[in-house]
Amino acid sequence: MQICRSKQAMRECADAWRAEGQRIALVPTMGALHDGHMTLVARARDWLKAQGGGRLVTSIFVNPTQFGPNEDLDKYPRNEENDLALLRQAGVDAAFLPTAGDIYPPGTQTIVEATALSRMLIGRLRPGHFRGVTTVVTKLFNITRCDAAAFGEKDYQQLTIIRQMVGDLDMPVRIIPVPTVREADGLAMSSRNLRLSPQDRAAAPVLCRALDRAQQLVAEGVTLTALRREIRAMLDSEPCGETRFIDIRDATDLSRINHIDRPVVILLAVRFGDVLLIDQRVAHP
Repeated sequence: MQICRSKQAMRECADAWRAEGQRIALVPTMGALHDGHMTLVARARDWLKAQGGGRLVTSIFVNPTQFGPNEDLDKYPRNEENDLALLRQAGVDAAFLPTAGDIYPPGTQTIVEATALSRMLIGRLRPGHFRGVTTVVTKLFNITRCDAAAFGEKDYQQLTIIRQMVGDLDMPVRIIPVPTVREADGLAMSSRNLRLSPQDRAAAPVLCRALDRAQQLVAEGVTLTALRREIRAMLDSEPCGETRFIDIRDATDLSRINHIDRPVVILLAVRFGDVLLIDQRVAHP
């Protein structure tokens, strides 16, 4: 596995593969890798195999522009040695580990933003977050010259925004969606789970239980009002959690709905201590 610690090194690596006619798939991460990330890696590898082969890149970069001034940038877990060992074991061809100064050199001004989608839901709780995401993902696409990139459905709004960005800007990148990977008790895997206290970790699976129940209710024909009420009651039954939002949106474009007459995505954000957890579920009436 090649380790590229600068944009220049990554570009040289990608250019050499391109000269050989190789396809490139990217898995963007912020490190602290777990089984959820490794599932993204496996799905990206599957895509390459379906295309006849190619090279797999995983980026590890804790992107400062997607963190607000009072958020957990400094506390975000980092474990480079373990991350690189996992990537080697998975057969990744190159790990891209740039510095913030390399990605955002002095004088950087340009941003990329899907304006409407970035300012709703999580975007309301974390202003500027998705602008940071779309800007750095655009840069990663350009630096790695990837043909495809894998993103998890757990961050459903992020996935929707990336798809919108790729379409709007005519980027020649295939987006590979990957279903949420969960712990044995249903909690969606996330690097932030490492920061939960034991009490909060025991309480956090309430998100999955609420989504399981919501999915069942949608299939049974529940009204939108009753669905919100049931989800709220289940989340409120867990005193450790502070519900930040419950939203039910069109599963395709996150537009508002008045009736559950199409596939919907149920989006939850719940804070445990100083850790904000998100989860989602697509449900069909």
